Amino acid sequence: MKKEITVRPFGTTADGRAVQELILTNANGASVSVLDYGVTIHAIRVPDKTGALCDVCLGYNTVAEYEANGGYLGATVGRYANRIARGRFTLDGTEYSLFCNDGNNSLHGGKRGFDRYVWDYKTEGDGVRFSRVSEDGEENYPGRLEVSVLVTFSDDGSLTLDYTAKTDRNTPVNLTNHVYLNLSGDASGDVLSHTLFIRADEYTPVDAELIPTGEILPVKGTPLDFRTAKEIGRDIEAAGGYDHNFVLRAGDGPIATVTSPLTGIVCDVFCDLPGVQLYTGGGLASTQISKTGKPYGPSYGLCLETQFFPDSVNRPSFPSAILPAGGTFRHATTYRFSAGQ
Repeated sequence: MKKEITVRPFGTTADGRAVQELILTNANGASVSVLDYGVTIHAIRVPDKTGALCDVCLGYNTVAEYEANGGYLGATVGRYANRIARGRFTLDGTEYSLFCNDGNNSLHGGKRGFDRYVWDYKTEGDGVRFSRVSEDGEENYPGRLEVSVLVTFSDDGSLTLDYTAKTDRNTPVNLTNHVYLNLSGDASGDVLSHTLFIRADEYTPVDAELIPTGEILPVKGTPLDFRTAKEIGRDIEAAGGYDHNFVLRAGDGPIATVTSPLTGIVCDVFCDLPGVQLYTGGGLASTQISKTGKPYGPSYGLCLETQFFPDSVNRPSFPSAILPAGGTFRHATTYRFSAGQ
């Protein structure tokens, strides 16, 4: 079987824009489906331990459901992923006020983030490059930002999202994808029996609104210690659910590894960013209906959102997420799928 890219209509947005589904199939018959609406990872079909293909990505069957439901299922988010406290930051002496869509804070780009646009696309080698221009002042962010995401799916089961952004003014940029994984299969139940490893010795504690306090503390002795792989459900109640940013330790190999004991499917995550947000889908609800017609529920999927730290625009001690005028944001995240016995 040869690698191929298939394009087919997926529906229409509420404002009348056509949405396309692009299916990247590798030489082994595994595939990844991506919508040009929000550069949304719609499906990931990879072999389990028996060789049968299993869709390990949460998603919906229609554009209307993606538009109507929260949760950012599979979406590429920006201009600033995660939270900005009180929707405010100061840059070059000017204070910018953003739309607060998460209580008192701005989340994942504000009222209409990158996940709510139909992107342009073109094939590029074995992949697809999605692009759009975020004009100066969009969601009140400064600077014209030219953004692209190159999506590839290799024969070894590696799904890579290669992000590039250029700007004409200093501006915050923090791009990630909000794919929800369930390696036992979409809507198969919760992920609490999945095992998880995260290559992090520290995390950024938060207040009641999930805004970092500015501290960086060790995971040792806390429910956030995933330095040795453990079941996600083991300490989730003690953690109050997982929605935490981990400070990644430098090193080779994956920054995280997830395994389903049911299917034997393993996902190794690689990235070159300083943090990753673990979110175990506490906000998923039965009103959200899966691609198989079954309702979702809390912890039916997990996200590993590679990123700069939340609210880093207001925390000078955190790694800077400011892209300078004339500079280039270039980071890649890879999800490599394989199957054990």
